[in-house]
Amino acid sequence: MKDYIILRIITKLTIPLILLFGLYVQFHGDFGPGGGFQAGVIFAAGFILYGLIFGLDTLQRVYTPFAVEMSMAAGLLIYAGTGLLSFLKNMNYLDYAVFGSHGQHYGILLIEAGVGITVASTMLMIYYAFAGRGRR
Repeated sequence: MKDYIILRIITKLTIPLILLFGLYVQFHGDFGPGGGFQAGVIFAAGFILYGLIFGLDTLQRVYTPFAVEMSMAAGLLIYAGTGLLSFLKNMNYLDYAVFGSHGQHYGILLIEAGVGITVASTMLMIYYAFAGRGRR
């Protein structure tokens, strides 16, 4: 792939736009279509595109498999922690009133962030598993 200079330049130009669109979908999910799952897939697609063009080894130097595993755990902890916080305040699981007057907005934002991080890192780990097969 080192000979395909145009493909590499176009990829370097489009990946920031893909990630920016992922952020838009993530934060727009409170008010319209989108949210954590869709944003996670878009983020993962940006990283996978980078891996396809520049190689798996280069991608794994940018986002190590250990960091991906930690991201998977962090996303799950954000989601579960949001629900457990309401349990600790003697409310129902994922009762957003625990966050105060703007609880619905903050609660959904945290839940969607947890889902987005988990989905993106899981998709990336699946890519690592399939792209690394037969490379021993």
